[in-house]
Amino acid sequence: MPLIVLLATTLVLAFSSLVALFPAAIAPALAAALGVSSATVGLQVSLIFAGAMLSALVGGPLTRRLGPCRTSQLSLALLGGGAALLAIPSLPLFALASLIAGLGYGMTNPAASVLLVRFTPAERRGLIFSLKQAGVPLGGVIAGASAPALALAVGWQAGLLTLTALAALGIAALQRARPGWDDRRDPRTPWLATPFAGLAVVWRQRSLRNVALLSLCFSAIQLSVSAFTVALLVEDLSFGLVEAGLVMSAVQVSGVVGRIGWGWVGDRLGDRLTALAIIAFTTSAGALLVAFMTPAWPDLLVATLLCLLSLSSLGWNGVFMAEITQLAPPGRIADAAGGCLVFTYGGVLLGLPAITALHGLVGRYTILFALLAGVSLIGLWLIHQTRNALA
Repeated sequence: MPLIVLLATTLVLAFSSLVALFPAAIAPALAAALGVSSATVGLQVSLIFAGAMLSALVGGPLTRRLGPCRTSQLSLALLGGGAALLAIPSLPLFALASLIAGLGYGMTNPAASVLLVRFTPAERRGLIFSLKQAGVPLGGVIAGASAPALALAVGWQAGLLTLTALAALGIAALQRARPGWDDRRDPRTPWLATPFAGLAVVWRQRSLRNVALLSLCFSAIQLSVSAFTVALLVEDLSFGLVEAGLVMSAVQVSGVVGRIGWGWVGDRLGDRLTALAIIAFTTSAGALLVAFMTPAWPDLLVATLLCLLSLSSLGWNGVFMAEITQLAPPGRIADAAGGCLVFTYGGVLLGLPAITALHGLVGRYTILFALLAGVSLIGLWLIHQTRNALA
């Protein structure tokens, strides 16, 4: 049963990432059909996370009302429906479809947290949550590998409708598990009337509040590392575009390894806050090293240091999710997860535009990485404050 639960939650999360990134992978074809630039298509990711923030607000009470399995099915339905609407070449529908898919994206983690806590051993929770969170980059890899091929083979619209069909298959597959996974649901739970219940749970408890703010810092760093690595290499360090792309691929693979590795470390230490503190410190140190890079540095050294940075800066998610389950009040795991993820998605929505604006002021990506080192040190301070709250 634990293996089935882990596989199911990982695949649902991977599918949500696949739907979120699929349009970006076929941006030229989609942009031509919509009559906009490829950069406009890229804004779809922001709309996805805006929708995710909205559904994360009600993710906890909705999971208690419907059960985690039914909530996962609803998530797949919204993701599949969003993919179907994206196949219609209309700019207003494109925006609406992205928000709908985002609503599905935001429901995945609260439901998965309830299932994993119930059906997996506590002493392995860090590794298990990290394996599940590896579904996010896995979905990105699948999107990058499959979306252009599908667009060429059957057309971009048929490619998106393929995602709708996959969502329907996932809903049907989960139905068999629903009686055993949703037997503790409470149909009387109000969910729309209490949209800030998860935020209230997080904000009332100092330790959860600090961990939520930590995730805001970490998510801003993660997205910045992913978004600016190629530009850093090409514009500041004189890499060729092809070589920079290869380094970016290695950075993403290192992030997957980091997610799994840090989960294992947190379990072995028996203290996930210590694991998060090590992640914050190593991220800060790595970002500072990047800040001192120049075109004179050997290419191999640059690539190695960026991969080492990504082990931490892209590898924190599973440890963070597992720590939420440890800190959450009894019976409020889904609420705590949803409330914390509002801050996480906020870091994605607010962090990247802020860092981009700063680049317009300073003009160099290496300096931005020095700023990211400072953000990581703020995270380290928040971990210290969390320990004080638990003392």
